[in-house]
Amino acid sequence: MSKNATVAALFDELADHLDARDVEYKPNVYRRAADSIRGHTVAIERLYEEGGEKALREIEDVGDAIAAKTAEFLETGTIEELEKLRGEMPVDMAALTAVEGVGPKTVGALYEALSIETLDDLEAAAEAGEIREVKGFGAKTEANILANIPFAREARERSLLGDARPVADRIVAFFAEHEAAETVETAGSIRRWRPTIGDIDVLVASDDGDAVIEAFEAWEGTDSVIEAGTNKASVRSQGQRVDMRVVVPEEFGAALQYFTGSKEHNVALRNRAIGMGLKVNEYGVFDVSAVEDPDAGQRVGTRVAGKTEADVYAALGLPHIPPELRENRGEIERAAEGTLPTLLSRDDVLGDLHVHTTASDGVATIAEMAETAAEYGHEYLGIADHATGPGMVGGVGLDDDELLAHADAVREANGDTSIELFAGVEANIGTDGSISVGDDALDALDCVVASPHSALDGDGTDRLVTAIEHPEVDVIGHPTGRLLNQRPGHDIDIERVATAAVEHDTALEINADPRRLDLRSSYAKVALEAGATISINTDAHGTDGYDYMRFGVHTARRGWVEPDDVLNCRDASGVRAFFQ
Repeated sequence: MSKNATVAALFDELADHLDARDVEYKPNVYRRAADSIRGHTVAIERLYEEGGEKALREIEDVGDAIAAKTAEFLETGTIEELEKLRGEMPVDMAALTAVEGVGPKTVGALYEALSIETLDDLEAAAEAGEIREVKGFGAKTEANILANIPFAREARERSLLGDARPVADRIVAFFAEHEAAETVETAGSIRRWRPTIGDIDVLVASDDGDAVIEAFEAWEGTDSVIEAGTNKASVRSQGQRVDMRVVVPEEFGAALQYFTGSKEHNVALRNRAIGMGLKVNEYGVFDVSAVEDPDAGQRVGTRVAGKTEADVYAALGLPHIPPELRENRGEIERAAEGTLPTLLSRDDVLGDLHVHTTASDGVATIAEMAETAAEYGHEYLGIADHATGPGMVGGVGLDDDELLAHADAVREANGDTSIELFAGVEANIGTDGSISVGDDALDALDCVVASPHSALDGDGTDRLVTAIEHPEVDVIGHPTGRLLNQRPGHDIDIERVATAAVEHDTALEINADPRRLDLRSSYAKVALEAGATISINTDAHGTDGYDYMRFGVHTARRGWVEPDDVLNCRDASGVRAFFQ
């Protein structure tokens, strides 16, 4: 079992503790190393076993000191410096910083002033009016903290899809090769690609449940076994709870449909079945028209379907409904009419119009981003580095002159790559809807992505509509500014925003970064109904960020998006025509 995620989390915590003490430089060093370790494809314990600290230093951003601390953890299970910092400031750093507006420095200040260690402490201090009395704080800050605590509590109970999906993929890949498993698939909210999930649900078809459960317990990804029975088991893997259920092959399709949900979709499907003299449940579809008491048992009546999901839906007079649509938002009615959307797939996406390079806060050069995009199968790429403006801190962002010079560099690189590059920018949208780049600079660029990065509370509708009305803005990036499990972002009237976007030929982004997935799927559906154009972009800050595209595609599928609705499903000439 790889310890990469565990070590990365420890270095993130170490960075937060240093940040809380106003230590300069080091926190960012540890955070960069944490990101590199988390994303490294080889288990760090294997690297260390085979090559010692020298092998660890081959990981990007891992120098001598961090390699030594990694080795220390692998040898002892602890990092002495972190343990010392925890002892000096015994706070639940992850819980406290999950509250929007509470960063490590705030944690440090409140611990020093009020000895706040936990979320309960923070809530009690805010309710008692104590936080406003701390230097640098005030009544408004205290009220915001108190208002954001419930969201933080809820967020800690759910995992990001982007964290859970790789674990689920590994399990599915493992059992796809296991001799006792006939079929394996995810179920529940992770199969519907919801942005956050509770647990990872996995379903296996097998006639040998014992062998499957034994393999699950012994799987290299299992950190600990929570419980295990004949046909069900739960384990912990990389911080995720994974629940597995084994069913006989002839009932797999029915079980998969049932456990995929959603609950609302299943209730509507069950009501349809009743009207047809059928009974549908996790064991199959049964004809109960001649049965006196259909509720006498789970398998009462004559089985008419159950082996595959397609069979289950067909028995109810419906085509197969993609899992992403199963939220009872009209999908059953549309299926019955034969008018389900032809959802886009990853292969329909021909490019990415919002990525960053080392010119702002990215970690790869123009050439590296372009080369990897070509390898990924893209036909074009929009380089959209940050401009200076609201929400940009620490010197991140280019001024107008730097943007124009950067655009020249992008266009020069165009001659050295097999794909077409668009010279763009991610400009900042002010609270009044203003754009943080001058009109002359905007006019000289191929593509302008405008995004909100600050003041992400209250209603942001007027702000976005004003930005959309700017003649040089092509795409509104991550429109609500939400960060999943961290901040909800501002509220928007999506109908007004979408109507303005249609009027001014501006695309609305589904930001595919799994920490954002913004626009959310329900907003994307409303935007489509208004006739808006969607752009699905990764917001990649390094070459590994291109993998985020699948999360954006599935979020779009949840919003009923078809290829013709998406800007970057067009070829390069079609995209350029949209920008003009």
